[in-house]
Amino acid sequence: MLKNETSTSTQSIEWKCLESKTEGKRLHYGRFVVSPFRRGQAGTVGTAMRRALPQEIGGTGITRAKFRGVVHEYSTITGLQETIHDASVNPKEIVLRSDSNDIQEAFSSATGPKEVTAGDTSLPPRVEAIDNSQYIATTTQPISPNIELEIERDCGYRIENLTRCGNGQFSIDAVFMPVRNVNYSIHLFGNGRATQEISFIEIWTNGSPTPHEALSEASEKLMDLSTPFSQVRCGDVSFLENNEDSSDSTRSPSLRLQFGNANEVEGKLLKNMFIDQLELPARAFNCLKRAEIYTIADLLNCSREDLSKLRNFGRKSVDQVSKALWDRFSKELPSNKLGINRWKR
Repeated sequence: MLKNETSTSTQSIEWKCLESKTEGKRLHYGRFVVSPFRRGQAGTVGTAMRRALPQEIGGTGITRAKFRGVVHEYSTITGLQETIHDASVNPKEIVLRSDSNDIQEAFSSATGPKEVTAGDTSLPPRVEAIDNSQYIATTTQPISPNIELEIERDCGYRIENLTRCGNGQFSIDAVFMPVRNVNYSIHLFGNGRATQEISFIEIWTNGSPTPHEALSEASEKLMDLSTPFSQVRCGDVSFLENNEDSSDSTRSPSLRLQFGNANEVEGKLLKNMFIDQLELPARAFNCLKRAEIYTIADLLNCSREDLSKLRNFGRKSVDQVSKALWDRFSKELPSNKLGINRWKR
């Protein structure tokens, strides 16, 4: 425990592995401690890691199976206990480890009668099966069914389009999520202003990455995701108001985002935001639609006087629109705009 406030503020955050064990070939567990955090920081880090570990860590899986001489997925092969559908789906459960992002091919072949497992699959050099005992099919006669398999690396999961299957080739819904579960807890230590937080993170994986490897990769992914925000350029940009010269050095500086002028970006956004987002009363909403005012940009082309000229649109409705604009978009209706004659009455 830290002795004083000075050492508390300068001590760097460190982590340590408290426990690491293999509960099975396809179930690895790791428990880590990270500290010290200022109050509130442990929750921020814990939440980010809990989302990044299952979603951002890539996995390797079998995405396609091909059988020679097979018409459709419910066909049968003499001597093969499973249907083609079952024999093509079972390989997706095989846990693979690979550092390659290329699409690779593997072949499963074994002479029966026997249980065909992951160990009977000929894998590319950069691919490894975590558990060779994982079941694929059973042959009940002395046959050697050859199954061609396609291997890919990705994140998350993928639902395949079954309409693209044919000629004995079947797509497989793949799950590229080697992290099975994540849990974290936060505990306080210290007193008064020196109170800090310590976080415990528990990770379960299928063994293709160890919990330590998954934690390290998730950290790198989070840093990569936040990198664009650190590359925002700051500069002195003057706002143009009432067509005045932008060279006026008394204007306030603003943030220039890399993807364009802030006013242009805002204008595009407002053109794609519909007045539904204002959550106006039905009376006011229907009046605006009858006047062909559909977006926030359309609405900002109207003054209070313009709106008050709409049929059945009284001062109360104008006030409701004005308040909703300010509350939700920090915008005010302009003082002077084109007359109402361009709308339907």
